[in-house]
Amino acid sequence: MKAVYKNPKELGTKIKDLVDTYHEGLISYEKLEETIIIMIEKNEDRIYKNGFMPSSLISIIGEDRKAIIDEIASKIK
Repeated sequence: MKAVYKNPKELGTKIKDLVDTYHEGLISYEKLEETIIIMIEKNEDRIYKNGFMPSSLISIIGEDRKAIIDEIASKIK
C-alpha cells in the first residue's frame, strides 16, 4: 500500500475503495480501521486540516464514507 498521497483525488479514491471493500465484506472492520489510521497518520494535513476534512475530499468519498472515517479518526484522538 502506498503510504503518502500528494494528489487529493488519488487519496480520495483510495479511501473510497477501502470503505467499499469493507461494505462488500471483503475486509474486516479491524483491517479497515488499521489501514485508515495509518493513512491518517501519514497524510495528516490532507485528510484533516485543523480538525476538519476538506470539502474536496468529501466530494470524492461522499458523506457516508466520511462518517466512517470520522468514527475511526475519533478513536485515535
